[in-house]
Amino acid sequence: MRDGMYGDLKVIGMRGCKAFTDQVNFYLREWRSHNDDESFVIEADCPRFGSGEAKALIHETMRGQDVYIYSDCFNHGVTYRMFGQEVPMSPDDHFQDLKRTIAAIGGKASRITVIMPMLYEGRQHKRSARESLDCAMALQELVNMGVANIITFDAHDARVQNAIPLTGFDNVRPTYQMLKALVREVPDISLSHNDTMIISPDEGAMSRTMYYASVLGLELGMFYKRRNYSVIIDGKNPIEAHEYLGRELEGKDAIVIDDMISSGESILDVSKQLKELGARRIFFFVSFGLFTGGFEVFDKAYADGIFDKCFTTNLIYHPDGLLDKPWYSEVNMCKYVALIIDTLNKNQSIGTLLNPVKKIHSILEKQHKRTEKASGAQIKID
Repeated sequence: MRDGMYGDLKVIGMRGCKAFTDQVNFYLREWRSHNDDESFVIEADCPRFGSGEAKALIHETMRGQDVYIYSDCFNHGVTYRMFGQEVPMSPDDHFQDLKRTIAAIGGKASRITVIMPMLYEGRQHKRSARESLDCAMALQELVNMGVANIITFDAHDARVQNAIPLTGFDNVRPTYQMLKALVREVPDISLSHNDTMIISPDEGAMSRTMYYASVLGLELGMFYKRRNYSVIIDGKNPIEAHEYLGRELEGKDAIVIDDMISSGESILDVSKQLKELGARRIFFFVSFGLFTGGFEVFDKAYADGIFDKCFTTNLIYHPDGLLDKPWYSEVNMCKYVALIIDTLNKNQSIGTLLNPVKKIHSILEKQHKRTEKASGAQIKID
């Protein structure tokens, strides 16, 4: 064990995560290493037999190491062959491979930390009637296999950590990175309470939107979903309408905050209503963009002026073509993840990383000065 560190640092990227972990490795090497050949990422494979069964292979000793396993359970861009067919990997397949990799370590590592950006089965976080509690069961499985820490981003409901009360669980929100991307992409945005509002698309997103509204000093509005509880479609009660609660939006920019975009139907309906309420420009801050229904509905909504920009992180797989869309902006999280890994490996607190209020206020001050300067120049021109 190196001085001040828990153990020698090793990073494993599960299938489909190579591009991300390579960038994380770049930052770790820049901060720590003077050897061009040194890499903190190690090789681990999960080959499959023709029947679809698999095994994990790690090509380096893990004895006494501080291991960080990065797993994107929602990467459907990777496939495997089963009975002669090419099969896209499902979240279940990814989770099984994660467990296989932990099993291959065989208890030899000093500490295992799983970084799972979008929590496996995170939407099934509570029980209604006769339902399974998949997320809680998955967390308990990881802990029983020897995982010491679990790091996730913008969990659908972080209270699911109650299933593993004696294990480290950190729910990270990309607030600072989102705001930094916004002021870069939209330099004339005014983060003043007179010009911009934070919008929660439903009741479940209130906690994350309240944080944005509080640290930015902006007004908060919300929608609640009116559902039809007499029928069930695709495992849920369909939404009949989104009802708005909040102050007047006329002439203001609106930032809609949510944890994920699935098909996009819900957030686009909210955006349409915001436009009808007089919102000037509409921006989406969404941690995970799944786009399960494709891009067509977003292309049409953008062409119709329903929204202006969609920001999502690169923490999970991006479908082909997304980066080319004029309405899309990627929020790169590689440096942030590398910083979390670097700090934890040194056994230091990540408290300031989880709550970057000072950095957010720095963005606010710079942006206020920029908009004031632009406003003064406009007055002189007029």
